[in-house]
Amino acid sequence: MSDTEEATEAEERPTNDGQRFDRLPETSEERVVAGRPTREEVVTWWRDRYGIPPETWDGHTFWEKGAGKIWAFADDVVSPSDVEGLGLRILRARQEHWKPSTNAVQRFGRAATENVVELDAEEAARFVAGEDQEIDWDGDWGYLIAAHELVGEREPIGVGLFLHGELRSTVPKGRQEDLPNLD
Repeated sequence: MSDTEEATEAEERPTNDGQRFDRLPETSEERVVAGRPTREEVVTWWRDRYGIPPETWDGHTFWEKGAGKIWAFADDVVSPSDVEGLGLRILRARQEHWKPSTNAVQRFGRAATENVVELDAEEAARFVAGEDQEIDWDGDWGYLIAAHELVGEREPIGVGLFLHGELRSTVPKGRQEDLPNLD
């Protein structure tokens, strides 16, 4: 195939339209938009990174809007869909390290069995206030689910980035809270 033929073929391939929701293909064989994650890749990522069972996502359709903003919707609609919001944003993909959203962690993180750092009351209060802190963690580096025990249950409170012995809070500014005591 000549360079001209390859360029023409590339121009004819569907591209990502950041103004609408497009359903993720089930598998890589069904992918038509270059770089778009598949449902299989998303479910596998949640399983491999956090131990969240694949059946957690049964009944959800996955959508992309923008460059790598992945949404889960507990229903189905026609694709593409020109709506402002569709379900819950769960993940930022199309980058070297995928990042779960705070909403996704708070909604689905109870099912996580891996890469969950349990914070004591003081650490949890600092975390939700948006503070970075040194912690003792011997697990993986990268994005972790930060959790705290409330009423005898482990409750996911957000996403933290753990690097070089420091847990960096990624709680969005508008959701940060000054909590005097989480016990």
